[in-house]
Amino acid sequence: MSLESPVLDIDPLIDDPRTRIVVCCGSGGVGKTTMAAALGVRAAERGRKAVVLTIDPARRLAQSMGLSELDNTPRKVAGIDESAGGELHAMMLDMKRTFDEVVLQHTDQERARAILDNPFYQSLSAGFAGTQEYMAMEKLGQLRALGEWDLIIVDTPPSRSALDFLDAPKRLGSFLDGRFIRLLMAPAKVGGRAGVKFLNVGMSMMTGTLSKVMGAHLLRDVQTFVAAMDSMFGGFRSRADATYKLLQANGTAFLVVAAPERDALREASYFVERLAAEDMPLAGLVLNRVHGSGAAQLTAERALAAAEALDDLSGPDDPGAPNDLDDPDDPETADAADTVDADPAAGNPTTPRLTGEFDESAENLQSVGIVDQPGGKAGLRTADGGEGTPSTDSADTSSPESPTGSPAAPVPAQDPEAGRSTNPDPLDADRLAAGMLRLHAERMQLVARERRTRERFVSVHPDVPMVDVAALPGDVHDLEGLRAIGERLAQGQPTAA
Repeated sequence: MSLESPVLDIDPLIDDPRTRIVVCCGSGGVGKTTMAAALGVRAAERGRKAVVLTIDPARRLAQSMGLSELDNTPRKVAGIDESAGGELHAMMLDMKRTFDEVVLQHTDQERARAILDNPFYQSLSAGFAGTQEYMAMEKLGQLRALGEWDLIIVDTPPSRSALDFLDAPKRLGSFLDGRFIRLLMAPAKVGGRAGVKFLNVGMSMMTGTLSKVMGAHLLRDVQTFVAAMDSMFGGFRSRADATYKLLQANGTAFLVVAAPERDALREASYFVERLAAEDMPLAGLVLNRVHGSGAAQLTAERALAAAEALDDLSGPDDPGAPNDLDDPDDPETADAADTVDADPAAGNPTTPRLTGEFDESAENLQSVGIVDQPGGKAGLRTADGGEGTPSTDSADTSSPESPTGSPAAPVPAQDPEAGRSTNPDPLDADRLAAGMLRLHAERMQLVARERRTRERFVSVHPDVPMVDVAALPGDVHDLEGLRAIGERLAQGQPTAA
């Protein structure tokens, strides 16, 4: 018994003016970035003023939007049909630049310069665990506050786990609130000389130990950074909380993107459960790169059986079959190979003829000269270059013009353009058909495997709306490709397992 999930209707989702944020999430390598861009193109051409925030996209995606590059500033995408009143902008998150903007926005110029020049800050802003996800949340909050777009589509970072997008802000907040940071901030918070003297003994013991572990320079950089960032820590936490609440609002819709593979759907299942636990609105699941067949009525078993039947018809003439005469290591077959010759007159190049027998049609065996090929001069040429007189022994007996020759064997019709015979070998056709049947069997086995994997997900989450997006034969490299993806999203059928 097959299982069916509810249908995910994409067009009503992106057409609803109450939908202000769409978050595409899922594990890495399932096509989140392409899906977010396709949604942006479709929404813009249906009248929405949309901006796509992508995280670390491939270069070909920027080119498909007609942009030479994507950076931290939204850029308008040319080539969009704006007849419905919509437009599309795209940008790529620059993690360090976004962090710098936050620092410049929430502190004075002198302290901002001290922070930006601090080596520990430069390392933190460039690659600290969770920073990319946190900065994606910061940028989302900035775009929402500007109010220039009525639809923001977010492509979540390519994390190992899709859960990192929700966990990262809390992890960064935990780091900023941690005991280690509070301990380093203690001297700055204790006012007056008396307070400093009070902490001298304890701090000197602690910093001496940390200097041995971390190095004196690194510890000094961390302390300088913490002292300068003291006034900003509360801002980080409050903005993270505000963005988190924004993701829980009714105007936000999460689209979980997955491929019909076991690991990707397992990750999608975890994410669906996490969204429900965090009370975040889930629109549905997009099952990307689904394979199908135009001849689904021909099962893999029947295709393989038909291929084997064609192999049986081909018999030993299969070029892949072993040939005893081809074994140079066998002395008997080697001797036999020395005593056979082809018989072209018989029309079968594989017919053996013993060299002791006389072959009237053999070339270069006449004592008087060389016999011309059919279609050439019927006479003989002697070794001194003169023309000999035709004789019954030396004439081309296969030529139809020869009065004494036997009727010529029919020559297969030739294709003047391709230069090959137009009469195909039936055995070659059988082998080709068998190969195609085996390819079809492999495709049907893949379809069945994807269906079983999808069935397990539907059995666990029967209420999650789903839509299939059929796999494309190649990569998406232009706006037409993104439009094709959008069409497949909108025309997706109910997912049946």
